[in-house]
Amino acid sequence: MKFLLNMNVPRELGERLGAAGHAYRHAGDIGLAQASDSAIIAEATARGEVIVTHDLDYYGHLLAFSGASGPSVVTIRLRNAAPVHVTARILESWNQIEKSLQEGAIVTLEDAASRVRRLPIA
Repeated sequence: MKFLLNMNVPRELGERLGAAGHAYRHAGDIGLAQASDSAIIAEATARGEVIVTHDLDYYGHLLAFSGASGPSVVTIRLRNAAPVHVTARILESWNQIEKSLQEGAIVTLEDAASRVRRLPIA
């Protein structure tokens, strides 16, 4: 899967996802350090990427109000946000979230659970 890491996500997370076989880009490395959330969404849509962010429901609100079916978003809501811990949480949830991310969803990863909201949100 291809990921676009938002500015609030450390590059190390991308490196760890890359080591697990996923492609990634970081917003700061592609000229989107100061970009609006709408611009990040447009970039991820154009490239078929899943956005990874710590923004609490911000992308969810933008996508919900747009009626769009993508891009998918992974929102990280973990007490320990160290890249090694976040990567482990993504990978341990992979079987439950992969298909939803491919089809269009907002996935929220918490310490004890993961929530999936399919896109578009009615």
